Formats: sequence, C-alpha cells, structure tokens
Amino acid sequence: MTKNRNRNQNPQPWTVADIPAQRGRTAVVTGANSGLGLATVEALAGAHVVLAVRDTGRGESAAATVNGSVEVRRLDLADLSSVREFAAAWEGGLDLLINNAGVMNIPEARTKDGFEMQFGTNHLGHFALTNLLLPHITDRVVTLSSTGHKAPGNPRIRFDNLDLAGEYHPMAAYSQSKLANLLFTLELQRRLTEAGSPVRALAAHPGWAATNLQSNDASLLRGLALRLGNMLVAQDSRAGALPTLYAAVQDLPGAGFVGPDGMFEMRGTPTLVGRSPAAGDPVVARHLWTVSEELTGVTFPEPATSVRG
Repeated sequence: MTKNRNRNQNPQPWTVADIPAQRGRTAVVTGANSGLGLATVEALAGAHVVLAVRDTGRGESAAATVNGSVEVRRLDLADLSSVREFAAAWEGGLDLLINNAGVMNIPEARTKDGFEMQFGTNHLGHFALTNLLLPHITDRVVTLSSTGHKAPGNPRIRFDNLDLAGEYHPMAAYSQSKLANLLFTLELQRRLTEAGSPVRALAAHPGWAATNLQSNDASLLRGLALRLGNMLVAQDSRAGALPTLYAAVQDLPGAGFVGPDGMFEMRGTPTLVGRSPAAGDPVVARHLWTVSEELTGVTFPEPATSVRG
C-alpha cells in the first residue's frame, strides 16, 4: 500500500521548507484568489507565478499579499472563449501549470458554453487550458481532484448524460467532475509518454481543508455540516496545499496521485495515495478524452521539449 510510504521513508513531515529553489521558473495557478490556490502561490515564492483568476480585482488584492514575483491574468474556466484568450496571450516557456480552481456541490447551473457547471469548470475548462498551453509547458501539470471521486454510489462518467439533465444532484455532479480530473491526468500522461515528452501529469487532493469551496453548497444543512467540519476537523489552506506542492516539485511517477497520509486521507503529510478502480480505467480515460475534445474543440498538441523566453 502507498498510504504510509512517505511516513515510512521519512519520519519528518514534508513542508514548504522542502520545496527546492524555484528561481527562474514560471508557474500558472488557476483559482488563486484565496484558499488552496493562494497558499500554493505563496509557497512557490521564487518562481514567477501567474494568478489565473476570474475576478482580477480580487486577484490583485491577493497578489498584493504575496512576497514574490507575481502577476494577475483573467481566466474564466466556465467560458471557453476566456480559456482560449488566456492561452493565446501566453508567450515563452511555462514550467508548471496547476489546475487548482473548482466549484463544489453547487445548485444546478450551466457554463457559458452550456455545460453542467461543475463538469464544465472543473474538467472541461482545465482540459482545454492544459492542451492549449501544452506547447509551452516544460515540466509538469498538476490537477486537483478529491476523495469525492470515490464517494458512495461508485461514481462514474455519465457519458449518456454528462450534464445530468433531469437527474441533477450537486454531489453526484461534483464526484463526476473529480473522477474526470483523475481520468484526464491518466490519459494526459499516456499521451505525453507516447509523444516522448519529459512533461509529467500528476493529480493531488488536499484532504479536508478549510476553504471557501464549501461556502456555496446547494444544501443549507450540508453547508452547515461542512462549515462545522471546517472548524473541528479540517486543515488550514496552507496544510491543504501541501499535496499539490509535493506533486509539483517532487520526483514522482507520471499519473501519480498525491494526498495526505492520515486517517481517511483527511489530513497529514503528502504521499502517493490510491484511487478508485473507475479512476484508473484506461479505456474510460481515452473515451473521456475523445468526448472532451469534441465538446471543447481543443485537441492534444505537440508538447514542448525546451521552450524558453
């Protein structure tokens, strides 16, 4: 089992102090206004970090709190035209893309392009962004998933009804989107390997971290329970960002999944963790990729080998 691998090999908890020097590197972090995204930006100080955010005003306020080289650029993952605009404006190399942004358990809604909001934002927006930026990326892509990908009921990708039209449930939609994140990472790594690219694709989950993600829950009762859990159980955002940072800087195998090593993976030091059988199915991963290309109009490009400038 991988659950206690990091603890067995190194009794000292892994912290931001273990992050190698980032000087000369460039990173993009989506959803970096607050919470896990902002904590990730703070920890990558030394690199030049772009906060890719929907609300640039909030982004500028967040950037002002960071002691390092940062800039803010607009990106609305629920609008594919915004994703294309962000990618088209990119010049030069990009060492690290962290697909952090997401929505969770929200009331039924649609993206600008008509997709169910959680699937459209959490998966399709990041799918399009990654592929459009891939010619610039030289090191790795880290995409945030969740233990919600293996929620009760054995979540699966509903290819017959991706928008869950007529049968929408906030948690089912969230679980589907987080399962899609892992399948995306699996197929992205397969394609990168096949292309001979040194770029690695990894996924991470924060455990239970107290952030604003739980604040828009469609259920008042569940929202109250989550806020109570934030106070009693959750890690803070800096601890919750550690699995993402570990995946971003450690020498790990492509398609690896990082999470906390504690009980139920809710908190602890980051390590490689397991995933549900559905999240490791290569056939489903390929099918999801094909469907995602059809829905977004974005395809796998020739990845970068050594882009600088």
